[in-house]
Order: sequence, then C-alpha cells, then structure tokens
Amino acid sequence: MKKWIVTLLILSLALAPLGGALTETHAGDLDPLSLWSPGSSVKAELIAYVEAVTNDWSEAYIAPADRVAVFDFDGTLYGERFPTYFDTCLFIHRALHDESYTAAEDVRVYAEALETALLNGQPEPDSPRSTAQMAAETFQGFSVDAYRAYIRDFMNISAWGFENMTYGEGFFLPMAELVQYLAAHGFKVFISSGSERTLVRVLIEGTLDEWIPSERVIGSSFSLMASGQGDKAGRSYTYRPEDEVLLEGNLTVKNQRANKVFSIVDEIGKAPILVFGNSSGDLAMAQYAVQHGGRAYMLLCDDTRRDWGDAETAAAFAETCASFGYETISMRDDFVTIYGEDIVRLEARPEAI
Repeated sequence: MKKWIVTLLILSLALAPLGGALTETHAGDLDPLSLWSPGSSVKAELIAYVEAVTNDWSEAYIAPADRVAVFDFDGTLYGERFPTYFDTCLFIHRALHDESYTAAEDVRVYAEALETALLNGQPEPDSPRSTAQMAAETFQGFSVDAYRAYIRDFMNISAWGFENMTYGEGFFLPMAELVQYLAAHGFKVFISSGSERTLVRVLIEGTLDEWIPSERVIGSSFSLMASGQGDKAGRSYTYRPEDEVLLEGNLTVKNQRANKVFSIVDEIGKAPILVFGNSSGDLAMAQYAVQHGGRAYMLLCDDTRRDWGDAETAAAFAETCASFGYETISMRDDFVTIYGEDIVRLEARPEAI
C-alpha cells in the first residue's frame, strides 16, 4: 500500500461523524484539512466555503448535482518539477533509456537535448514537433493494455531529485486530502490535465481513483486504431472479435489553455464551482469557473526546501493571479508537508533522470 494512502485512511476516520455516514451538515468536522498549516487563511476560506455550499439552510447552498470541482494534475495534485512533468520523464525514458526500443534518429537527438537542458535547469529546446507528439510516436503500435503496463513499470522507478520516493508516489498530500474532503462533502471531482489521459488514469490508480474515477479524468489524447483496421478510417471499419485497441502514434488533442474550457463543456456539461491549477495553462478554465460564479485557486511553486520550487516563478505567477482575482495557495506556507516527512529533496541536482 502506498505510504501516503495510509495517512489519508487515518484522516478519513476523522472526516466521518460519530454514528456513521457523512451527512449534508459537517460543522462538527475536526480539522478536516490537517495536512494544511493551522494558520492558513486559504484553508480556513476553503472550509468556510464548503460549509456554506453544503448546508441547506445557507443562502449559498449548492445542490450536489452542481458541486463540480476541477483540478489540474501536474503541479496541482502531483509534482512537476523533478525535473519536469511525469509524461516528459516517461518520454525521455522511452526514447533514451529503454534498451528494448530504438527511437527514430530525430526523436533521439531531441530527447538527448531535452534531457541535458532539464538536468541543467535550462528551457526545453525548440522542436518542429511537440514533445507530446513525439511521445505518441514512441508508443506507436502498443496495445492500450501494454501502454498501461509500461506506465506502471515506470512508476516504480525512483523519482529524480528525491530520496525514498518513486514516480508513482509524487502526489501532493495536502491536495490529495482536499480531494477527499470535497468528495466527502458531495462534490464530483474531475481532473483536467495537459498530460495524456490514459497516463493520468494509470497514475492515480490506488491513490486518487477512489474519489476521482477514471471517467472523470480529462486529458490530452493519443489517436487509437483497431489492430485489423489497416488503412481504413475508424468510421469505415467495424471492430472485430479478434481486434485489440492500439496506439496509432499521433497526438489528437492537447488539453491546454482554452482547450481545457472546451473539454469541460464537452465532457462535464456544466461549469465547475471550484477550479484548482498552478500555471498559465490553467487560467482559462479558472476564468470559465469565475465567469459562472465559481472560485479559482492557484498553487505557487514557492517551496525550495521540500520541493524543487522556484521563488521567482512563483512570485511572477502570484502577480498574474492577483490581476485576475484568483486566490493563491503557497506550498511553502500553507502545507504542513508536501510528499510526506520521510521523502527528502536532494541537496544537489542529480545527473540522470
């Protein structure tokens, strides 16, 4: 069992009132966000808001059907700065370090330049094709099940930049606790990620999927095909008993910026009342929520002791959020822990991903 799940299981006992199931009134909850700093103003604000919208005597009451919360994934629920996004680390591993696979020459050259840049804290190199498109190409021909298994294997590798943490354990515990808290109060919680959705669905197995089932994961998409399809278009081919679903090798949708709004409209069908993000790529869906009477909260990557944060980036993003009227969450000040007390950020940058 993952180490942080034990923590959340203990916390879940505190969430349940004496005598049984959760009700619509939760005023008696004792410190439901115990992994958040006691003096955190944003913690107090979130609790007050949830109490207001879930108590039917409140003028701010919102029916359960409309309690929709949408979380970005990388950098909001899960680390993205060791040294970069999980999907990019997976791509580099596949293109450069998987001895069973030989990447195309241009993909390998780009992946080498990308890895060097990331290990030295430099910007990603330019490329005529996106990293996500090249990632799709490196998994071309995989069955969906084989792709899922590959992700699970990678999750067991030690995460860059930390002691005692695998890639599968890189979740922000206070944010995971918040997901559980909202779900316990009748919220339907979704993930809207720029990462490929199958990858995110696998990554949250046994961690967040109790509160965010796979059908509530929205993300970028790789094209798919049937194994017997050949050159026929999907609309012209009938799936057969002997077929299996394969990755075709193309990125079809990058779920980013305005696309996050469009995917919420298409896949949820109503505006969220809460949005949580951490970057400019999340501002669009935050604006969509606020436009419809909701609230937006943005994480700041300002913890340089427990995570590979960047104070300058955090300060600049805080100014951006202030200009939009969005609340910010300081990982440094608002979180009692990030990954767990036994997980330690290394002092020096490692030499390999």
